[in-house]
Formats: sequence, structure tokens, C-alpha cells
Amino acid sequence: MSKKEKAILPLLLAQLCLPSIKRTWEDMAIEAEEKGWSGPQYLAKLCEQEVADRDSRRLKRHMAEAQLPKGKSIETFDFSSIKGLSKSKALAIASGDVWVKDGMNILIFGDSGVGKTHLAAAIGEKLIERGFRVLFTRTTEIVQKLQAAKKSFSLPAALEKLDKYDCLCLDDFGYVKKDEIETSVLFELISERYERKSMIITCNQRFKDWDSIFLDKQMAIAAVDRLVHHATIIEIEAEESYRRKQALSRLRS
Repeated sequence: MSKKEKAILPLLLAQLCLPSIKRTWEDMAIEAEEKGWSGPQYLAKLCEQEVADRDSRRLKRHMAEAQLPKGKSIETFDFSSIKGLSKSKALAIASGDVWVKDGMNILIFGDSGVGKTHLAAAIGEKLIERGFRVLFTRTTEIVQKLQAAKKSFSLPAALEKLDKYDCLCLDDFGYVKKDEIETSVLFELISERYERKSMIITCNQRFKDWDSIFLDKQMAIAAVDRLVHHATIIEIEAEESYRRKQALSRLRS
């Protein structure tokens, strides 16, 4: 390779947005010569490195945008105190291959402190690793944002913006205030994603108590109908508070 070609190649690679190849082509060329790689072998190695680095950057970017609570993975979840849910079942759900692609939902019910948030975040983390885009949020927080959007006549645009996420994790669904404006935007979110985009919802109130969330009884029935139509329901029953057990474990260590 001439000096001119050697000087212009990094500029061409930068223009083509190939930063990994730009960074590694010289060192890999030396390796190719030492190992006797053919031209196609050398090119394939460069492309493999570029693809691997892009995947790594995308994963890091999607993890950051998901806003998952830290330290809540399936690996750190204690399944020993949970009835009816095994680690293998949780991992199968977390693959997301069927339910996320088909716009189905995961509904997680249980009393306060049994690990609903941890499980939802853990599933969300695995989904991101599988290439899906996820947003984790407290339900009250996203409702407030949608309420503000409705007041400024930009709710359709706000809902469309959420479409980029394959799965929304709505934590603490039961803490939404029984307010007409808040529950109406929540219902619009559920309706907008129905049969198109997935949601994971954690709630400490069973369906029969959802009239305490939605002001309108018919709206509550319609919301439940849309959520359960294509859903896996997980009911967590723990002998003691998951948070209390974790706190005691930290104190003993």
C-alpha cells in the first residue's frame, strides 16, 4: 500500500462511518500477514469486528435509555421465597421472542415488597440484551408526562414517540390517582399499544379493585379487557417481604 493510500484510507473509513475498522485495520493487517489470511478473510475479520462493536454500542445506548433500576437482574433475583415462579420460567419469558413480537403483555401482581419491580426490571434487561428497546418508568411519572402533553394538544405525538419502545415497563400501576384526566391518558396509552406494542405492568391491586384506579367503571373494564386479551399473568406470593428479606441479608453480610 502506498503512503497516499495509507493516508486516505482512514478518511474514507470515517466518511463511511466505520470507526472500528478505522481503529483496527492496521493491526489486523499485520495479523493477517503473519497468519497468511487471504483478502476475503482479512475483510471478513474487519467486518466482524465492526458489527460486534456496533452491537456493543447499541446495547450500551439502549440500556442507558431504558432507565432500569440498578442491580435488579434475574441473576440477583431470589426465587427461593417466591411461589409459582421458577428462574427457568422467568428466563423463558425474558427471551421475548413470541410475546414482544406479537404485542402481548406481562402483568405482575403481588403485595408490596414481594419483588414485582425487581422482576419487571430483570425481564426488561434481558429483553434489551435480546435486541428489543425498553423503557422502564413509574406509572405516575409517565401519566404526568402524557397529561401535560394532552393539555398542550400534543398527546398523539407523545404516544407516537413511545412507539419506538418494543416494551414499556409500567411500575406501580395501582398508585395512579383516581383523576379523570390522569386515568383517561392512561387508558389512551393502553388503547394505543393494544395488539401492537408490549407492556409489563406491576400492580399491587387485582383486577377486581381497578375501579379504585379508573374513575369510570366502564373504562376500567375496557382497560382490563385490552390488557389481558394477550397477556401472561404472574401472581407473586411470598412468605415475607422480598425487600425486608434483602435488607436483613445485607445486614448479616
